[in-house]
Amino acid sequence: MDQTLIVAAAAIIRDGRVLAAQRAEPRALRGRWEFPGGKADPGESAADAVARECHEELGVRVRPLHQIGADAPFPSPGAGRTRPAVLRLWRADLVEGEPRPLEHLSLRWLSAAELPGLDWLPADVPFLDPLAAILTAGEPAPNGPR
Repeated sequence: MDQTLIVAAAAIIRDGRVLAAQRAEPRALRGRWEFPGGKADPGESAADAVARECHEELGVRVRPLHQIGADAPFPSPGAGRTRPAVLRLWRADLVEGEPRPLEHLSLRWLSAAELPGLDWLPADVPFLDPLAAILTAGEPAPNGPR
């Protein structure tokens, strides 16, 4: 069996809101929402893929902090993908730059209450509740008290 493809995405949180990106391509997914990210290259860690993909897709530098929840499986292989794939979501801090939709139709900063109102891609849906809990509770600063 082929090795599972890791797709790494970023939950960039700022001021109690998380960044969501609206797909431009492929046509079948155009207009649906996701967390920015992409496929990890061979030998690349998920955290490194998050940092690289955010630079490529958003023009920003991020610092991946920790994985949120468990891996979420993509629908069965097919349509250009021949092996199983999972989405791995990472909490990430924005280090440099302001996100721009370089490969997406648009970007939105969403509160916990706004998360369920978008047409999300299926692999992103399992992360909405854990993210809502993080946004509602508010996370202390990385060096702050826990």
